[in-house]
Parts: sequence; C-alpha cells; structure tokens
Amino acid sequence: MSLTQLALRRAGAQTLEEFQRREGLYPSGGEDILTMQRLMPYLLGYERYMIKPNDTFYRIARQFGTTVKAIRTANPSSDPRRLSVGQYLNVPFGFPVVPTDIPFTSEVLNVCIQGLIARYPFLSQRTIATTAYGRRVTLLRMGNGTKSVIYNASHHANEWITTPVLMKFLEEYAEAVSQGQTIFGIDAVALFQKTQLYLVPMVNPDGVDLVTGAIAPNTPQYDEAQQIAAYFPSIPFPDGWKANLKGVDLNLNYPAEWEQAKENKFALGFDRPAPRDYVGDAPLDQPESAAMVALTRQVNPRLTLSYHSQGEVIYWKFLDIEPPEARGIGQSFARVSGYLLEDTPYASGFAGYKDWFILKYNRPGYTIEVGSGTNPLPISQFAEIYEQNLGILALGLTL
Repeated sequence: MSLTQLALRRAGAQTLEEFQRREGLYPSGGEDILTMQRLMPYLLGYERYMIKPNDTFYRIARQFGTTVKAIRTANPSSDPRRLSVGQYLNVPFGFPVVPTDIPFTSEVLNVCIQGLIARYPFLSQRTIATTAYGRRVTLLRMGNGTKSVIYNASHHANEWITTPVLMKFLEEYAEAVSQGQTIFGIDAVALFQKTQLYLVPMVNPDGVDLVTGAIAPNTPQYDEAQQIAAYFPSIPFPDGWKANLKGVDLNLNYPAEWEQAKENKFALGFDRPAPRDYVGDAPLDQPESAAMVALTRQVNPRLTLSYHSQGEVIYWKFLDIEPPEARGIGQSFARVSGYLLEDTPYASGFAGYKDWFILKYNRPGYTIEVGSGTNPLPISQFAEIYEQNLGILALGLTL
C-alpha cells in the first residue's frame, strides 16, 4: 500500500477521482499538487484549522471526530476561552498517526514524526546523522526525568518491522501521558517525569528503503546496491539485504572486538561491501554507527534496547561481561514477552551496538529479536510482535 492509498483509506475514499469530486477538485484521478495537499492531513493525522466565528473547542472536536482534550494537548498555548477569528489550531483526527499495516519506509517514518509532534508538542526531534545518500537518521525524545534510556530499531534493512514497533509504542505512550492514563498498567505521567526516552526508530534508512521498495529498480541507488549484491548470488536481492547502501553491516561496525568480527566474517567470504556481514574498513567508519555512539556518549543512558528480527529471543551479555542487574532485568523482559533470555551466539557476538554499550558502560543493554520466520517478516506478524514487546518497552522506562 502506498502513502496515497493510505491517505485515501483514512479519508474514506476508494479512488483519487472520488476524493477529488468530494473536495470540489478537478476529477483527473491523478496525483496533482492540489490533490496531494488536500490528502496530506490524512497522513499527518491532523488538520491546520483556522478559527471561524462562534467556534469552540467542542464544536471543532465534533466537526473533526476528535476530542477537546486532544485539541488542547496539540495547542498548549491556546486558551479555549479566548479564541480569535483567524487564529490557527492543530486539530488531531480521531485515528492513530502510525500505520501498522504497510511497509515502513523512511518517508512513512518522516510523516509519522511530523504528525506525532503536532499532536504531542512535548515530543522533540533532531537529526543525528545524514546517510551517504542524504537520508536523515532521526532521534525522538520524550520525558523530563533524570534517568535516560535509548531504544533503537532497524540497524538491519530487512528488519524494518521493528521501526513501527517503536513508533506505535511512542504514540501510545504519548497518548497515555496526555490523557493521564497507564501504559502496560504503569502510570504514564510518572514514567514521563522519571525517565527520558531517546528513540532512534530507523538507524538504517538507506537500506530500509531498498528492501521496502522505496528505491525503485533502474535508479542509481538501486543499481549500486545490485552491483554489490552480484558478488553474493546466494543472498536474495533485495530481501536479503541487511547493510546500508555502502554495503556495510551497521551492527558489525562498533568498537567491541571489531577485529574478531572482521576475522569471523572475512572467513565466511564477507571481505568486501556486501548485502550483510561486511564490518566496514574500520569501526565507526559509517555515519549511522558513529552517530549512535555519539548519542550514547551524550545521553549516558541507564539502559539500551536494540530491536532486531527474528527469533523471539533476548540477548543480554557481551563475552563474559554481566552488568549489574542485567540478568534480573532480562528475566523480567523474558517473563512479560514470552521470549527466551540467551547468550549471544559466538558467530554474531561481536561489534554490535549492544556489545559496545555493555563493554563501554557495564550497564544493561539488550538485543531483542522479534518475530519468527525469514526476514523481512510479513507485516501480518505486527500485532503479535507488538503485544509481546509492549511490556519490555514500558518496563524499560521504569528501571
């Protein structure tokens, strides 16, 4: 499903022509500029609305199928008793921003970020890196506490299903805070006041766009990746692609026994840029991994969660390093998710982000492998994956 199809579905229209007729536009059936401008609010999940005579928050909420509380949350500086004609408000629609039934490209992510920040102004964002091909690696932050945690996803391109897991959690957490409710039975406002959540939902946007089809065949970026893949014909293209578009496996690019990872992977034939398992020319020689290390050093987090797929397993150690409390926390995560708590296999046990964090800080860091089957996992698994991981994501904020 494309973004246009998603917008049409949310707008309650079957076709572009139907939507255009309803909106009083020329019914060309094409994606012209005006049509796409009218559709954009259905992707962002809110309307930029200008106050008219006799408007109230209640009347506006009725008109847009939303709530007064949602409007007040999105417009914290607007006094509902002192509305001025011509004043603009962000009016959230009555549906979630984050889609959970479409491939999550970098464009989908950027739309979701824009929509969530409009709904929940207490969220903030910044770019922590720009990839070799110009895509942004975005950080989202939420919370006012003194303890910090970092959650990340999609280090690996064909594990993109982990990105909507984090984004749906962020949306539900923000909604619970705004409504004074709980998430996984935990007081969301108390979490917000205690902890700062730093979330990098898509570490590898270049690779994700290749696997999800956002990079079309017969384009320069696609052709460059295909040339790299040609040396590894046993790896399906593009479905088997885990690396960034430079052919570096980002989760093998961290300074945690990187030389051992290099030896292991070179012995398997991954001694040059590849769809997976190439460690790079040196640790942190890629902007994405370098940015994750810089962020971690700045934040100094209490705990990190790195989301991958697949296997329904939680990895918690690096070598024989067993950070204080890490086993107990991992057991709690295993209990609420049903996943197994295991040691990392030797063949993949070096130079990952979790490995570097444990080695550097001796604090709890986890790799969460969601789902089962062959990557990329089908989006049909999303609901089950999210249900299994909600407890992990919520409990991670309490520790």
